[in-house]
Amino acid sequence: MNNQKKTNNRNFLFLILFLLSTSLVSLKTLKKVYIQDIRISGSKFFSKNDLVNNSSLKFPIRLIFIQAKVLEKELKQNLSLKNVSVSRQIFPFGLEVQVNTRTPIAYGERIINNEKILGFIDQDGIFIDQQNVDKKNLDKITIKVVGWEEKFKRTLSEIFITQENYEFELVNITFSPNGFLTIEEKDLKTIFLGFNPNLISYQLQIINNLKNEFKKNNFSEKIDNIDLTDPNKPKIKVFKP
Repeated sequence: MNNQKKTNNRNFLFLILFLLSTSLVSLKTLKKVYIQDIRISGSKFFSKNDLVNNSSLKFPIRLIFIQAKVLEKELKQNLSLKNVSVSRQIFPFGLEVQVNTRTPIAYGERIINNEKILGFIDQDGIFIDQQNVDKKNLDKITIKVVGWEEKFKRTLSEIFITQENYEFELVNITFSPNGFLTIEEKDLKTIFLGFNPNLISYQLQIINNLKNEFKKNNFSEKIDNIDLTDPNKPKIKVFKP
């Protein structure tokens, strides 16, 4: 009988503690979050104000009303992030924001409403607005991309990845308003690639082969341009004195 009574008392105590903890958590979720309650990890470049100014959040806001997924989508797009994770926390109270920034490997230009927008491009071919890039360690960038559009990112990514394994050195990558792709290589000069992104892998292979061949014969300094719009019939134009 006494054992049963002790068991009942213990269960009752656990129930009280559970209800108290649940009530405390519920009260915490109703507590308002202020800008000072934001904690950022993964990068020291972005500030709390950057997060606020690039989202739809209006502080103060109750923790329970913060839509983490919506906030993640806004920050990823507006700050040109590779990834972002937002979590609402009770202990310690506030908003935990983990950011993963993009690493620029090329300068970039794009046109929006007839206005030239300057920025950078990462290895995935993603455009990064210049205000969203840490200006440190940009001195090693040697490639410039002109005429960037969302539809060109896959082609750009393939070019950047291929260049790491090949011998050629790109200087400029240019997309005309109608999508015609032209690149400039350090020694081979201007190379016309055309409109078909499905040919890019084959075209880059040919460029690498030409670069190696011309290096052996010291011929590249005489080149004016190379037409690889039909990679099976490359056309090489040389300077004529």
